[in-house]
Amino acid sequence: MKAALQEFITYMTEVKNASVNTCLSYKNDLTKLINYMYKQNITEEDKISETSLNSYVLTLEKEGLSPATVSRNIASIKAFILYLIKHGKMKHDPTERMKSPKIEKKPHTSLSTEEVSGLLDQPNINTIKGMRDKAMLELLYATGIRVTELISIKLEDLNLKNRFLRCAGAKKERLIPFGNMAKHALENYFSFGRPNLVGSVSTDFLFTNLSGEPMSRQGFWKLLKSYGKNAGITMEITPQILRNSFAAHMIENGADLRSIQEFLGHADISTTQFYLQSGDRKLTKVYTDTHPRA
Repeated sequence: MKAALQEFITYMTEVKNASVNTCLSYKNDLTKLINYMYKQNITEEDKISETSLNSYVLTLEKEGLSPATVSRNIASIKAFILYLIKHGKMKHDPTERMKSPKIEKKPHTSLSTEEVSGLLDQPNINTIKGMRDKAMLELLYATGIRVTELISIKLEDLNLKNRFLRCAGAKKERLIPFGNMAKHALENYFSFGRPNLVGSVSTDFLFTNLSGEPMSRQGFWKLLKSYGKNAGITMEITPQILRNSFAAHMIENGADLRSIQEFLGHADISTTQFYLQSGDRKLTKVYTDTHPRA
């Protein structure tokens, strides 16, 4: 089964053009499934049954995994089984009656402007790492982009002079303006931080780790959590909370829903509707007039 899993990951990468994070998620979820099946003496794909899969899902639930995590695992299993059937490695579909647990929608949590200011003031800009972290935090809050988009930014995507970021989402490229505070942090990082981080390493990525390699999601989450704790913020800080805060603060200051939809890169405005209101203004004017750190 492990060979089939590797073939599936290759297929998702090369044929389906799935992202690195998606493939990593598939690999982690399905490796855990295969290890469980091996312990049950199920070593061949066509021996996987509805009963064995239901037992596995119950095991995940007993481990205390959230409904969202269990649902993601089920989605990974279904994608893998479909691949096996399509390529003649299985004749039946044991996932036909599998249902994901009901996920309770949680309210979108955001920080106050004071909490955001405290968080963004944490990096020590007299150090190389602090310059980088300050630029990353300022840009994340200034644009509302996703953490995957943040660590994927390349030098050619940034227009410091005109304060615009080109962000290539999953389906649509968008241009996002940012304010003077983010620009100042980026200029400081470009002048003193990045040259020392990159050194002799050749990379087009804007943000790197201390070895000059591209910044990872895990690395950014770790530093964000640390800064949140140092700022005295009691809730667990995640990149999504900064994204929510960006949108919430823009709305509080008069930005319309359509503009927020474009900033965040939502394909469907219903995804953005919890922020309320609507209108029709130019994005750059909305940003300049409403973002707390413009």
